[in-house]
Amino acid sequence: MNVLGIDIGGSGMKAAPVNLETGEMLTDRFRIETPQPATPKAMTKVIKQLTKQFDWEGPVGAAFPARVKNGVAKTAANIHKSWIGTNVEEIFYKATGCPMTVLNDADAAGVAEMNYGAGKGRKDLVLLLTFGTGIGSALFWNGELVPNSELGHLRFKKNWTAEEYAADRIRKEMELEWDEWGKRVRKVLKYVNFLLAPDLIIIGGGVSRPQKWDLYASQLKKVKTEVVPAQLENEAGIVGAAYAAVHEEVSGHVRS
Repeated sequence: MNVLGIDIGGSGMKAAPVNLETGEMLTDRFRIETPQPATPKAMTKVIKQLTKQFDWEGPVGAAFPARVKNGVAKTAANIHKSWIGTNVEEIFYKATGCPMTVLNDADAAGVAEMNYGAGKGRKDLVLLLTFGTGIGSALFWNGELVPNSELGHLRFKKNWTAEEYAADRIRKEMELEWDEWGKRVRKVLKYVNFLLAPDLIIIGGGVSRPQKWDLYASQLKKVKTEVVPAQLENEAGIVGAAYAAVHEEVSGHVRS
């Protein structure tokens, strides 16, 4: 079965059809800049453009930068605060005519890794952390998603949250060397490991690409649990969102 997956970020909105048997995208990603300000009206217009790009009429899954319950945004990270309380699925459906399933973006990435990537077949406690503009998290027990975790917002150092200390955005803004940034990541992983004791930690986002992973992975060896890079890299949001569109138990929906 093929499903259109959309990954909505603070800087870009990307889409591609996905073969759910293999987890592979059938085309290159099509990307449109996230409008600023990222309001419901402006972003819904882009969603309509993305579905039209592929002449799509079937189910669509969307990874969204917010805590999402039953299709309703409960928070708003890197998008306009007017999203809070908005039924994202409903307005996307009205704009496109396509059945919509919306879930948190880090959860979508985790779903992809658990079904097609580094977490496939794992039934123990697995944690995915995505390092980008912030730090997203997705937690799995016995292969099932515990939705809407926000471990990037843990209070960590002084008045910093984990993502204010170790997101990839911080590495860029502070012009940190990869080893120096890797030490920050290690401290965050040790803290999370102490709190949750996961059996596997998957590092996602652009920093999971082999050419980047090799620059800081040596700093993570002292973390007392298994730490591996994500296998789907930046495609994970699209793939996981597409998967959730036909697996309601993954998206966290409770429907009558």
